[in-house]
Amino acid sequence: MNYQAPLRDMRFVLHELFDVAGHCRQLGIDLDRDTLDGILEEAARFTGEVVAPLNRNSDEQGCQLAGGEVTTPDGFRDAYRQYVAHGWASMTGPQAYGGQGLPQMASASFHEMLMAASLSFRIYSGLTEGAVLALHRHGSPALQQAYLAPMVSGEWAGTMCLTEPQAGTDLALLRTRAQPQVDGSYRITGSKIFISGGEQDLTDNIIHLVLARLPDAPAGVRGISLFLVPKLLPGGERNALGCGALEHKMGIKGASTCVMNFDGALGWLVGEANQGLACMFTMMNDARFQVGLQGLGIAEAAFQGGLAYARERLQSRALTGPVAADRPADPIIVHPDVRRMLLTQKALTEGCRMLAIYTARQLDLEHAAAGDQARQGAARRAALLIPIVKAFFTDVGQEVASLGVQLYGGHGYIREWGMEQLMRDSRITQLYEGTNGIQALDLVRRKLLGDGGAELNLLVDELALQVEAAGAGGGLHAMAAAVGQRLEEWRALAGHVVEACQHDPQEMGAVSVDFLAYSAYVLLAALWLQAAMRAEAALAGGSAETGFYRAKLHAAQFYWRRVLPRATAHREALLGGADCLMALPASDFAF
Repeated sequence: MNYQAPLRDMRFVLHELFDVAGHCRQLGIDLDRDTLDGILEEAARFTGEVVAPLNRNSDEQGCQLAGGEVTTPDGFRDAYRQYVAHGWASMTGPQAYGGQGLPQMASASFHEMLMAASLSFRIYSGLTEGAVLALHRHGSPALQQAYLAPMVSGEWAGTMCLTEPQAGTDLALLRTRAQPQVDGSYRITGSKIFISGGEQDLTDNIIHLVLARLPDAPAGVRGISLFLVPKLLPGGERNALGCGALEHKMGIKGASTCVMNFDGALGWLVGEANQGLACMFTMMNDARFQVGLQGLGIAEAAFQGGLAYARERLQSRALTGPVAADRPADPIIVHPDVRRMLLTQKALTEGCRMLAIYTARQLDLEHAAAGDQARQGAARRAALLIPIVKAFFTDVGQEVASLGVQLYGGHGYIREWGMEQLMRDSRITQLYEGTNGIQALDLVRRKLLGDGGAELNLLVDELALQVEAAGAGGGLHAMAAAVGQRLEEWRALAGHVVEACQHDPQEMGAVSVDFLAYSAYVLLAALWLQAAMRAEAALAGGSAETGFYRAKLHAAQFYWRRVLPRATAHREALLGGADCLMALPASDFAF
């Protein structure tokens, strides 16, 4: 399956909706529109010509473990060498350590391209960027000096070692131990599972960030510390750690997912003792945003595959009569149900792209806005959006890939067309970095209940002003009215959730998944309204790109009429409460 980066749509979102060049100026970064477009074009070439051709074979070949060494699929090493040599690895790294310091708004589109071209290939570099972020914020000057520059360049890779066989989401059950040494170092002993890139042949050194307990640590999550544990020690000798096994997985088979054993491995404390979870969450929030982009990338690849097939596949005649009279049948894109699937793919994928860039803007401002108040406001907004991005985008990736299989019919179910690989690859995105149910619980418990809905109400207020502008002129009155009604309904629903959860803690888990989905559908509706406003203005201004902007208006109308109504079902389910979930005794679930 071929992949071509959707450059026109990316430029629309970056420049026409969110003014990324102005955003860069606000952050004090000299990056104009022409330069950004040049980066996008070269990124499209690299992902389309170098990375995408590796995807099919990586699924067929997978990774191999022999004698403790992991071999990645054919072509990965050369592609990674080019990735590093061309500066892609250092895009977002701090400039003090050789990075380019580009904002998330400028890098997110490239990362989406990587996810779409080959999710397995992207996984190796993605966690390195998160490890750099955690080390840059929490590591000692000595650790930063020793490790950041080669990690930023991509010469060395990084991992995140949290999960253990008995401790997944509940890190309070973590057993890995850290024994202090007289020289200030620690000996790390324990096993971690599901470690992406825990061992590979792309880089000589791998820097593991490992959660472990000190001997006198308090019980539970308050007693977890974070340690830097390199594969190769400063003198070049091998540390006492290794890959014990590779997981046999449903998808992303080109990414090495390892069982890592630490047998008294030498490590160093990152941040303060017993504050490891706070340090790791610096990395986790970035990772969750990146996983959201994984869902978006998979969705784009599946949409492209479905659209190409629908234009070429001949089956039956249009209900209104032959369209391609000179051919034995019409292309299936003429059929209403095929249009429904394609437009659903398009509306969800392009809607998520808008929300991704909006969220990236908040992540940038959280760290680099002028003034504490602006940074704190952006941090609250990013915190509200991250669980929505991670969970909803990955749900969309699975749905759009499933629609892709359906568009191909029987051909979608067999391996040679590549669509079933996208569906298998995307499934993990709903699970790792916190399952989507955990994301939903985080949204309700920490974000909504944490401030009583204050940040959500601020967001609704901002979006309502834009809705008011959309309804003031042009042909978007009906859509604007519908979106405005949904925004106020979202506000009221949030108030109901806060009250219900305060009355019964079980409600937090009962309502969370539906509340997150409702929130996402309304957010995308507001963004599609903004996109429709821009498209309407462009057409009124005589733009020569009539096809592109007409498609935007049609997709916005489709989203409003055929996708947004899903929110009603989530609202009704949410209002059903916890009783119908919890009243049945566990014993009565028996066959």
